[in-house]
Amino acid sequence: MTAMTTYIPFIKKPPLVAVIRLSGVIASGARGQLNDATLAPVIERAFHRGKPQAVALVINSPGGSPVQSSLITARIRRLAAEKELPVFAFVEDVAASGGYWLATAADEIYADESSILGSIGVISASFGLTGLIEKIGVERRVYTAGKSKSMLDPFQPERPSDIKRLKALQEDIHSAFKTQVATRRKGKLERGADLFNGDIWLGDEAFELGLIDGIGHVVPKMKEKFGDKARFRVHGPRRPFISRFGLQLGSDAITAIEERAEYARFGL
Repeated sequence: MTAMTTYIPFIKKPPLVAVIRLSGVIASGARGQLNDATLAPVIERAFHRGKPQAVALVINSPGGSPVQSSLITARIRRLAAEKELPVFAFVEDVAASGGYWLATAADEIYADESSILGSIGVISASFGLTGLIEKIGVERRVYTAGKSKSMLDPFQPERPSDIKRLKALQEDIHSAFKTQVATRRKGKLERGADLFNGDIWLGDEAFELGLIDGIGHVVPKMKEKFGDKARFRVHGPRRPFISRFGLQLGSDAITAIEERAEYARFGL
């Protein structure tokens, strides 16, 4: 009888949980596995296909673009409201910075005891190459219309006004991040705790601070909530056709190096 339930429409099926895997660095274009353009069809399928009872986000991301983090999270929240579905997040190795921003798309967040969470802050990094070009006898020539057009040019000495402007932009982004966390975790965050200083925590401490709702993994937790017969349908980005034949080796290698560097910031 169980084998026939797929084909007989009037037999009630066990609850379906749509699982969206969000793994990798968050960045626009080809550099990022996680961005709104790539994930839009994945998220749409998860919420619409098979009448799910809930959507589970399985997150393993060290972060990346704050804009893409916001766009992906907003899309998930819009569909959750439209379909009236609960959303749960499950952190694997790391949900830091933009990765934690993604987790706030969920109504409840769970993690492993050893998961790394937090890094609620903003970072910008680059190199200064002025000494190098002087040594090799290269002269830098830049012409602009607009005094700020060459802001933070790595081939020119830093200007205090540029640094001040960058920090102002970072503060605005940080403020948006803090608002997102405070809104989505309202009533759950530990009062008086300094949660927005860019620090990171393991699962147990993140639970004590209210950044997550408990320690748990996707399958047992979803079966606990929807019954032992709950079904799971996993959704994720599809690999581009050309990459299946190894024709993107150069681009993939650079992306892998950049991603490895992002995870290395958290000792992973």
